[in-house]
Amino acid sequence: MTVAEQLSALSAILAQRSIHSLFQPIMRLSEQRVFGHEALSRGPSNSPLHAPLNLFTIARQAGRLTELEAACRESACRRFSEQQLQGQLFLNVSPESLLEPDYPSGQTLKLLEQVGLAPSRVVIELTEHTPTDDFQLLSNALHHYRDMGFSIALDDLGAGYSSLRLWSELRPEYVKIDRHFIDGIHRDPLKREFVGSILQIARASKAQVIAEGIELAEELAVLVEMGVDLVQGYLLGRPQEVGVRESQALPVAMSVRLAEQPSVQLNATIGQLLELFGRHQHLDALQVVDSEGRACGLIHRYALPVQAIGPAQVTNQAVSG
Repeated sequence: MTVAEQLSALSAILAQRSIHSLFQPIMRLSEQRVFGHEALSRGPSNSPLHAPLNLFTIARQAGRLTELEAACRESACRRFSEQQLQGQLFLNVSPESLLEPDYPSGQTLKLLEQVGLAPSRVVIELTEHTPTDDFQLLSNALHHYRDMGFSIALDDLGAGYSSLRLWSELRPEYVKIDRHFIDGIHRDPLKREFVGSILQIARASKAQVIAEGIELAEELAVLVEMGVDLVQGYLLGRPQEVGVRESQALPVAMSVRLAEQPSVQLNATIGQLLELFGRHQHLDALQVVDSEGRACGLIHRYALPVQAIGPAQVTNQAVSG
């Protein structure tokens, strides 16, 4: 297909708003529930621009990336709302679009008002495909989103041109580990070291880590052991036009692997928690269970004092869930 034909196909997609939105679930292991969905976009199934790589590449070349991303966000928000899906909606946005002088400010907020979604349920997922030069301008743009109630996620950590600096500069609420470090992590000690380092930085910056690209039960088992709580990948759910509802049965892999993670009772003392974290230095979090052994939350290492003055009950501040 010639470039001219691809440009014509892109124009038709944008004019007709014929974007297909898919939703891939993000699971919270400690609570065995769907935490949210990442919205993924495709062109029409009969189009040469069906594949996202082709679609976004030609849009970037044509200078219409911002327009395409806006159409994708509109489709995703409307479908998410129509399906009455619960949890967070992760929307992909490229830094180059945010940095465009004519970027349509306030457009996403107006769209959410139309479809009845609160900004607090939307996460702007920053996906870096080209080098970012103006960090201050990008930071200002994202602070604008935060001021409106949105959260920020940094996608593909470890794969971008400047992802570590973006993490330091932007302080996102979520960081998504690039799938390269997840693929075969059960066979690669060096990858486990990389992920362990990411968990340590996340602990210091109060960011939640999402491991994506999980395809094998063995990979999930290692991540559970390391204390990763938010997970995404084909093992847990493929991208589909219809998202996962709370009432649906969750993948067997979640409950099977959770049993291998160290846990504490609701009445655990700070001393007991510190002892457990001391014995499991690689863990970023511990699962909290009730008297019947059911998961009811997660206690994070960073939420505890460095030294325990005396026995104390697990507090609401330390437990998420």
